[in-house]
Amino acid sequence: MLDKDQGRTGADAEPSVAPAPDPDRGPEGSPDSSTAPDTDPSEPAPLHDETIIEELGALIDDAGLYATAELAFQKTRAKLVGRSVGIAALAVVLALILFHIAVIALAVGFVIALAPFVTIWGAIAIVVGLLLLGVGALVYIAISRGRLVGEMFESPPSDAALSPDAQPPQEEGE
Repeated sequence: MLDKDQGRTGADAEPSVAPAPDPDRGPEGSPDSSTAPDTDPSEPAPLHDETIIEELGALIDDAGLYATAELAFQKTRAKLVGRSVGIAALAVVLALILFHIAVIALAVGFVIALAPFVTIWGAIAIVVGLLLLGVGALVYIAISRGRLVGEMFESPPSDAALSPDAQPPQEEGE
């Protein structure tokens, strides 16, 4: 014979005994209505009993941790970039100084090389004249590019200025 409560058969089957009432439970051993969730006993218990508020709290905590980690990463990257920019700037300054020394040595070499053909003063005049001509060409290029940049930032021309009949604006004193 199969005992319904215990699932055992025969002589070793024990009679079912009702458990002692629990003070936290209601009259028939059911959970007290103030502490028990409203669930159907036939449904399986959920794997996680977290509420949406707890989930949002965890999400906010995770976002805070992410923000802290991202801030630390960006600070470290900024320090690394700052050091690299400083080293690069120092390298550029040293390169310009060495380039300047090389140009001076080249100029002196030209003067020494030209001295036997023209007097020393003639050699100096030729070298300085060529250097000043190069400086003048570079200044002209810089000024023309500066004007081009300035024109790019001016207000756009109006339609009247683009028409072939357009006359230049008259000054107030005329």
